[in-house]
Amino acid sequence: MPKKPTFYPVVLAGGRGTRFWPLSRKRRAKQLLALDGKQTMIQQTVARLLPLAAPKNFWIITNRDLQSAIRKQVPRLSKGQIIAEPVGRNTAPAIGLAAFLLLRRDSEAVIGLFPSDHVIENENCYHDVVAHGIQIAAAGENIVVLGIRPNRPETGYGYVESGSPLEMEVLRVRRFTEKPDAGCAAEFLKAGNYFWNSGMFLWRARTLADALREHLPNTAPLLEEIATAFGTAKFENTFRRLYPKCENISIDYAVLEPRSAKGEQASHIYCIPADCGWNDLGSWTALHEHHAAKTRSADGNLISGDGSYTLNAQGNYIHAPGKFVAAVGVDNLVVVETDDALLITTREGSQDVGKVVKYLDEKKLSKLV
Repeated sequence: MPKKPTFYPVVLAGGRGTRFWPLSRKRRAKQLLALDGKQTMIQQTVARLLPLAAPKNFWIITNRDLQSAIRKQVPRLSKGQIIAEPVGRNTAPAIGLAAFLLLRRDSEAVIGLFPSDHVIENENCYHDVVAHGIQIAAAGENIVVLGIRPNRPETGYGYVESGSPLEMEVLRVRRFTEKPDAGCAAEFLKAGNYFWNSGMFLWRARTLADALREHLPNTAPLLEEIATAFGTAKFENTFRRLYPKCENISIDYAVLEPRSAKGEQASHIYCIPADCGWNDLGSWTALHEHHAAKTRSADGNLISGDGSYTLNAQGNYIHAPGKFVAAVGVDNLVVVETDDALLITTREGSQDVGKVVKYLDEKKLSKLV
């Protein structure tokens, strides 16, 4: 009987969450906020995966601004399991480093790549889907993506086009398409064989390492050298010296797109539909819609403050802790107050909040970011 593969969840937690400004900041990014319940997003992510992996098998890739706070929020993980990139290099070098690290530890390791800021409503369903994906990933040179069945022509997500079935509820992947325009998104929804790319993937460490050697031949040796130094006195210096030389590229562009170009039979990329109540809470609007669906608010207003009054007001998201909030004759606003900043936008305009952070960076208003 084949040995059961050991599963290693790798949580990517280096983003700044700029679209959640002014709550999200460099040292208190989105993944460290409790946007959906009492636990923070990263605490929820780790807790959700604990039934599938021992705490010692978790890895978190973050940045130096967030490393200390994450250690405090996830105390079950040791200091060495939380790695801080010296500079941001997108998802391919981050998950690639984990692959080379784990390949040295366990030649048959199965890695799961998980963003740190997702919401999953049905965790039993989620555990079943991930467990199935682990089996497929362990069975060969296979890559598994968890796909979300679209319910609207969303232009903010990447899409996975599925092909013929491998087995029940497992589909071969034809191609990946990054963030289409509205027309293409509508066609994808109508076609019925497209899924949103959740950003959650499963593969053996060896599979990913080999794919990086093939598709990122300049970056892979750098990651391998960094991994070789891990656990030694040379690690920090090696990491700081070599990691900035890695290509700044997502795993989608680096590996998944060129691999899928080989054709659905040859690429060994598979999609498992994960209809488990997924939401990536990518903006204030997404957060509003998520909570409005849960609370079934009649007027669609979501107000956090010290009491509130509304009159002829609908669909507003207002965060003003410690203050009485009165909303009169306004619809679909997003208002978020902190001690040092006030955001006022519309739900439609909330996708552009990240541009505020870009402006603040350019003006070197570091206290506000």
